[in-house]
Amino acid sequence: MADRGRARGRRDGGGSSRTGRPAPGRRPEGARRRTGDAETTRARLRRGLAAKRASGAAKVLGMSTTRRAAVVAIVVCALAFTIAVPLRTYLSQRTEVREQQAQQAQLQQQVAQLQGRKAELSDPAQIEAEARRRLRYVKPGETPYIVQLPEDKAPDAAPPAGQQPTTGGSWYENLWNQVSSG
Repeated sequence: MADRGRARGRRDGGGSSRTGRPAPGRRPEGARRRTGDAETTRARLRRGLAAKRASGAAKVLGMSTTRRAAVVAIVVCALAFTIAVPLRTYLSQRTEVREQQAQQAQLQQQVAQLQGRKAELSDPAQIEAEARRRLRYVKPGETPYIVQLPEDKAPDAAPPAGQQPTTGGSWYENLWNQVSSG
């Protein structure tokens, strides 16, 4: 009984009695080192360290892995929506810029054509030819001839039977003429 009291009273934590026998349930130091390969021991230590780090992150955030995954998904969605609006604006503006550049090129081509036409019309002979062709002008002493081909319609032709001739007046004059005559 005295041995038992002394063994309990020791504070060295060795767990062995004075006789040199190891405490039941604990292996001696030499036996612990000899079990297993050195590589498996290192791998086990690495796994333990990784698990400690992961559990440390969970402790720091105070969330489970499912909650952390949900937070990450929310953050990714928020970033996607934050980027989506400016990206859509950029793409639509880029399309609009292309359209405006195409329209600008077309207008520049039209300006070049009009400048060429202006240069042509600066010649008095060209002006005279245009006046003769469009306005049917003639010089004094010339005799104008108008050739009327059979497929051309005569301007004095009467409208078909059953239709009233339409006058070139305004709409209210046409209406008054229809009301007053009918």
